[in-house]
Amino acid sequence: MNINELWPELAWIKDNELREKTTKTWELALERSALTAEDLQRIPFTLLAGPDLKVSFMDHKRAVVHIAKESALKMIDFFGDELPINVDVVIAGAILADVGKLLEYELDENGNSFQGNYGKYLRHPFSGVSLAEECGVPAEVCHIIAAHAGEGDMIKRTTEAYIVHHADFMTFLPFKSRLEVRD
Repeated sequence: MNINELWPELAWIKDNELREKTTKTWELALERSALTAEDLQRIPFTLLAGPDLKVSFMDHKRAVVHIAKESALKMIDFFGDELPINVDVVIAGAILADVGKLLEYELDENGNSFQGNYGKYLRHPFSGVSLAEECGVPAEVCHIIAAHAGEGDMIKRTTEAYIVHHADFMTFLPFKSRLEVRD
């Protein structure tokens, strides 16, 4: 499976150079990972939601990209020039936000994912930035990778980083912890 099959959303990035660098980052991550593209289609997207989670890594990641892009476009519709947003940066940042998990995760003998030793030392925002910088991804996208998770709560986020952060957490937190009211 090639990266464009894994990530058809890459075609949404209008800037050819940014699209190529985003693609290259995913290629490099897969090359260095214990995971394959096929593994990403079946492993749960988080290790924090419990063993019965059926939502795959790619289901979650692609949802984040779609939600981030649509959110950015709606914000542009409503706020226009008052809140400039680079949609290519949003899309690339959303596609790359969890690329570091390919170095953080390993598989056990049954094919179940777990946090490996590397991941215990460096969480995916750090390893993701490292991979992206190695591939020449610009700072404004690396900022999104660095700031999308809890580590980003310690810094000021760009508008694009806020969009990706919230798209990521709105598709994660309900799986981790939610109020369930029953009649």
